[in-house]
Amino acid sequence: MAVTEHKGKAHRVARCAIITASDTRTEETDTSGQKIKDLLAAHNHPVVSYQILKDEPLLITNAVRALLDQADVDAIMLNGGTGIAPRDSTFEAIQGLLEKEISGFGELFRMLSYQDIGSAAMMTRATAGVAKGKVVISLPGSTGAVELGMTKLVIPELGHMLFLLRGERHGH
Repeated sequence: MAVTEHKGKAHRVARCAIITASDTRTEETDTSGQKIKDLLAAHNHPVVSYQILKDEPLLITNAVRALLDQADVDAIMLNGGTGIAPRDSTFEAIQGLLEKEISGFGELFRMLSYQDIGSAAMMTRATAGVAKGKVVISLPGSTGAVELGMTKLVIPELGHMLFLLRGERHGH
């Protein structure tokens, strides 16, 4: 089956949850969370949950675990906490929850980011994976990084990922 034909069968709508991991952001200053909301809305993906949490691994793990159990959530988008500073702990918070890592996401994100910011791109631990039949995506907290990841990687493949996770059989 051609990729274009395959994508044509993709689910069109993903009900999304957004978590911003930040010690300082508020709903008014969370430009990255707002960017995710705006880009999802522009592609008809409803946001069913939005929260800002301190960059504390246990808080993030518990919030993601709760969202994974919510029937009305298809995908969880996290932003923030992906760097290497001592307070950056989103990667650790979600890593143990992922049943499958989508390693190509982080690889491609760093490649695209390198074109924008150069060698500093290697320090992001942006990642994606699958847990309980849902897509989990973790992006850096910068609004530029969020826009890059969402427009180049997430939005083009989100419906396709859900299509594959829902187990529809096709000619592979």
